[in-house]
Amino acid sequence: MTSTQNWPEQGWALLQLLLLVSFSQAEDRVCLQMGDPENPQLSKDGDIILGGIFSFHSSWINRRDTYILNFRGFQYAQAMLFAIDEINNSSDLLPGITLGCKIYDSCGSIARGVRASLALINSQETIFKLSDKCTKPAQVQAIMGESSSSPNMAVATVIGPFHIPLISHFATCACLSDKNKYPSFLRTIPSDHYQSRALAQLVKYFGWTWVGAIRTNDDYGNNGMATFIETAEELGICVEYSVAVFRTDPPKKIQQIIDIIKGSTSRVIVGFLSHLDIDALIIELSQHNLTGYQWVGSESWIFDSHTAAMDVHHILDGAVGLSIPKAHVTGMKEFILDVKPLNSSIEELFREFWEALFDCKFEDSVSTTTENQRECSGHEDLAGVKNTFTDMSLMPIFYNIYKEVYAVAHALHDILSCNNTCNKTAQLDPFTKIRFKTKEGDEVYFNENGDPPAKYEIINWQPTENGNVEFVPVGLYDASLPADRQLTLTNRTLVWAQNSEQVPVSVCSEKCPPGTRKVLQKGKPVCCYDCLRCADGEISNSTDSISCVRCHSEFWSNERRDACIKKKEEFLSYEEMMGALLTAASLLGTCLTAVVMFIFFRYRRTPIVRANNSELSFLLLFSLTLCFLCSLTFIGRPSGWSCMLRHTAFGITFVLCISCVLGKTMVVLMAFRATLPGSNVMKWFGPAQQRLSVLGFTLIQVFICLLWLTISPPFPFKNIKDFKDRIILECALGSAVGFWAVLGYIGLLAMLCFFLAFLARKLPDNFNEAKFITFSMLIFCAVWVTFIPAYVSSPGKFSVAVEIFAILSSGFGLLICIFIPKFGFIHFLVYKYQQPLMCTFSESNPGMSKVWPGGQSRPAVRFHTARNFSLTMYYLWPAGTNRINKSLKCHSSFLVDLVKDKSKIYLF
Repeated sequence: MTSTQNWPEQGWALLQLLLLVSFSQAEDRVCLQMGDPENPQLSKDGDIILGGIFSFHSSWINRRDTYILNFRGFQYAQAMLFAIDEINNSSDLLPGITLGCKIYDSCGSIARGVRASLALINSQETIFKLSDKCTKPAQVQAIMGESSSSPNMAVATVIGPFHIPLISHFATCACLSDKNKYPSFLRTIPSDHYQSRALAQLVKYFGWTWVGAIRTNDDYGNNGMATFIETAEELGICVEYSVAVFRTDPPKKIQQIIDIIKGSTSRVIVGFLSHLDIDALIIELSQHNLTGYQWVGSESWIFDSHTAAMDVHHILDGAVGLSIPKAHVTGMKEFILDVKPLNSSIEELFREFWEALFDCKFEDSVSTTTENQRECSGHEDLAGVKNTFTDMSLMPIFYNIYKEVYAVAHALHDILSCNNTCNKTAQLDPFTKIRFKTKEGDEVYFNENGDPPAKYEIINWQPTENGNVEFVPVGLYDASLPADRQLTLTNRTLVWAQNSEQVPVSVCSEKCPPGTRKVLQKGKPVCCYDCLRCADGEISNSTDSISCVRCHSEFWSNERRDACIKKKEEFLSYEEMMGALLTAASLLGTCLTAVVMFIFFRYRRTPIVRANNSELSFLLLFSLTLCFLCSLTFIGRPSGWSCMLRHTAFGITFVLCISCVLGKTMVVLMAFRATLPGSNVMKWFGPAQQRLSVLGFTLIQVFICLLWLTISPPFPFKNIKDFKDRIILECALGSAVGFWAVLGYIGLLAMLCFFLAFLARKLPDNFNEAKFITFSMLIFCAVWVTFIPAYVSSPGKFSVAVEIFAILSSGFGLLICIFIPKFGFIHFLVYKYQQPLMCTFSESNPGMSKVWPGGQSRPAVRFHTARNFSLTMYYLWPAGTNRINKSLKCHSSFLVDLVKDKSKIYLF
């Protein structure tokens, strides 16, 4: 039924359209403007007209129904009028030309802003003939644009093809710097390209690496926050969440944002918001008592006193952010507060403004009147009135509008070739280069993108005693300076959230101290990490190090892993316990050997010493002394000479020692293996032959050592491989073949000596020397066979200790097994029987003699002592003697050993 009723209306509209077409065909075709014509809310006549688009209302539903008057728009309009009046009263700028203006109300609507811009560039005619040429100049030379970025983007897109400059005082979106899209756009406020980076640097400066982000859901907020997040990532800052909000969002979406904030762990919120959106958000945050967060704000709201006044629950206390530097223009404040020039506005708008400004109602007002609201007289005074209109905290923005008008005037002055008079027919070109100084001394110019130089003040919200908020400048940011000098903060004390004087901490993970490195947590941003202690030998000497640095090969990490310290050099020294014990053992062996040598030397003329082959015995004792002393060369810090001396001295002295033992063993063995008297075997083992054998065996070792030292001698070496935390100072062998050749030759002689002594172990009766030589060689061989694996497997200085122990063990084995029994017999013979032995020679009874190999018997010699103690000896005739020499006085070749009952010794 409804559609049936609409038929007459649709038919009447169709009839009108047909009539219009018929008349158009009969006459020239014309274009009719749709809708009501747009009229400016404020206007001023002049030779050259400037346009202005401001929001006198912050929302638009219906002018007659619901709206909110915006005092800021009136302040912006007043600032523009002030600049125009100054220029018109100036004789230096645009002489003979007056500037006028037409200012429209966009009511915060992008669509109305575009419509106002079209009205500014067109005339007020409602009918246009198609035959007319569209070559008329624009109604205005430039337009002072909106405060927000999105409306300016729309307007710039529309008027850009006409090359009409659009200059904004507060649109900061970096996207507007794109001259391909917005060729005629300029602005007197820095681009968000700089502001976003400055905010990121400010966050980094205070050490906040874990932040939340809230932005206005428009071009200003989205583009600005995108640049902030990009810069923050470069600086190592992580954004826990980034949400968009708009003042018209439904409560459900606002609640979602509140829940995100509540569930977050970051304590810092970066708000890239317009002042209208932060005002709406404050109300919601107050209802949920979301205090204690540190806010970082953009220039849109950080120095807005209206926002501060709305924050009655102190949500934003302690906020820091960037604002346009403070400005002062002589006479501007007084002009703005003089509201009488606004009488030139539409009467309805002026009455509305007056009623809102003084909180009164005119008698014939059509708006709703509240109780106790006084009547407006029209003569009210602003003295004592405190509201948004009387607040001059946005003077930097007013100054931007002031500079906009002057920029247009200077451009016109240059284009119109003004000297005393101006050419009024020229059209303003937005690409004209503009550079001038204001009366306050500030230089104004635009770069190739239409942007001014970027300078900001850093503002801190500091509550006062009366509950208000003071915007305290605490630093500066100048993008024209080098990167390390762009951000500077004064020494003034800052106030933080909840009136704290301590800088808030907002990190996902605490800083990793020196000595640790960061390891990212799986599935989380780079700001969330664990701190792992640096490995041994690695350090990190800075906070939040991402890696540990390995120390130089001669250095090692300290306990805290934050510095490399020189490795402790380790070697077997005399000061340590092990070195002292080995030194004492070496000296003890040397002293014992010296004592035995002294006793043997003192009693060298006694038959006992003479019978023990004293020459080889003294040489053996001397070599043992050298063996004990050469072990000292292994103790102490290795040097070039000590490394060469220790191994060569050890090799030569031990060969000398074993050569002596080998000579004694061979003589004993040959003496007992000789045949009947008359055999010539013993002539090959006389004293001269013994000396030559010792010399020959020793010279072979000397030759091996010289060859070793010539080809590749031992040298001091810093061993850094076996131990990571210390350096082992040791002697490198140089040539391993040389070392094992020296050691192998010693082993060869020792095995030969052991084999010969083993053959002589069953000498007649109790001939114990061969047995002791066998035992000493057994000890020697066992020590050195055990030494090889122990030496190879022992680390560091313990390998040196093992070698010293082997030397000392071998020396003590030889000393104890060979000489201590002789020492005991000498003690027994000399001290217990101090009277000299009287030796008588007599034919022995064959029954009393030993039976020698071959069935031969030997005559015996009987010694008689004063105590009637008799000792019986068996005598081996000297070579070539076949009968007893009556004059032979107890001549003997060797003193073999003392028998168990100490009643017999055997001489050969």
